[in-house]
Amino acid sequence: MPNESSRKPRSDALHNRRRILDSAQAAFLESGIEVSMTRIARRAGIGIATLYRHFPDRESLVNEVFRGKLDTCLARLYEAAADPDPWRGFRAFIEDLCVMQVTDRGFNEVFRAAFVGGVIFDEQRIQAENTFAELARRAKAAGRLRADFVRDDLTLVIMANSGISADTEEDAVAASRRLAAYLIRAFEAAPDHRALPPVPRLGPHPVLR
Repeated sequence: MPNESSRKPRSDALHNRRRILDSAQAAFLESGIEVSMTRIARRAGIGIATLYRHFPDRESLVNEVFRGKLDTCLARLYEAAADPDPWRGFRAFIEDLCVMQVTDRGFNEVFRAAFVGGVIFDEQRIQAENTFAELARRAKAAGRLRADFVRDDLTLVIMANSGISADTEEDAVAASRRLAAYLIRAFEAAPDHRALPPVPRLGPHPVLR
């Protein structure tokens, strides 16, 4: 049976690892994934040697921080791509992306890794790009997605959705769903006259004051 002294280093190591991951995530959200390892160590209140004992390079640290979020994002994409109705799958993916963005502070870095670039998740990015391109191609072939839709339009969706500001997560999600509905209709080859999602409760915005 391990004694108290043998358990303490393990407990300290787990505590340091958690501090590193929390500090790294906060730093990545503030400054992007290129932030220095020294800055992350300083933010975590540990020495750089301790950080490198847990994560020997930046790639392993970024991978640990964002792997779960990226897997969730990709799972939504693969689920949409597997839908036999490509337009329904396309719509569902856009809606899911928008909701994920307003409910997860780390989403923008995950989206950038999956669709915009970065060598750390290069294999996953290429797979995501190809999967989304094929989903869009099928939706166009079905006559549902307008022919001039391009991948960069997906980035525009995320840029527009990032401007949503609400007092509660519930209101942010409602606003995101309504915005996604507007954008999806703009992407559709034929007009859709279904009712939009309910109007969300949003606080005053400087643009409207």
